Amino acid sequence: MKRNDLEPTRLSSGGWRLLLENVRLATARLELRPPTLDDAQAIFSGYAQDREVTRYLVWRPHSNLEETRMFLQSCLDGWASGSELTWAITLAGSGDLIGMVASGPCGHKADLGYVLARPYWGNGYMTEAVSAVIEWLFSVPEVYRVWAVCDTANLASARVMEKVGMTREGLLKRWNVHPNVSSEPRDCYVYARVR
Repeated sequence: MKRNDLEPTRLSSGGWRLLLENVRLATARLELRPPTLDDAQAIFSGYAQDREVTRYLVWRPHSNLEETRMFLQSCLDGWASGSELTWAITLAGSGDLIGMVASGPCGHKADLGYVLARPYWGNGYMTEAVSAVIEWLFSVPEVYRVWAVCDTANLASARVMEKVGMTREGLLKRWNVHPNVSSEPRDCYVYARVR
């Protein structure tokens, strides 16, 4: 892994927050960067409207480009407030956007969520991206726990979490609504990695 452009820094306003300018992460094959509004078309055509990609996510496929732009604005707002840090996953060299990883910091812990365009499934890209984000989060002195959940039927996501060293801690009954599967809350596995 290459050195990050910016090490996390604690800000003085309540709890921990990060200095959130130009936080870029790099791996052997990927570059992770904050998204921009210019990414809307790549996200919309690459995966946001793909029903198979969004099957186990908490949002429905986007029906138009404006939905994707609104999502990206919320990502920018999350970086500005420190409430959610979302990285665009791009291929090193070409810069092609292939997915996203997000983390919601909260005190001594941070949660994770991720999405990857279908043509890139099965190549280890998400494991590589999530590993980079976890490493960066654990470089924040206040973070002791990184956790995530996945639908019990989403075996590929469970496998990503296992590959990055997260441990399955249990089953959360009726935890999340995955609207592309059911309108009712579904059972989820909870995974975490601690230091």
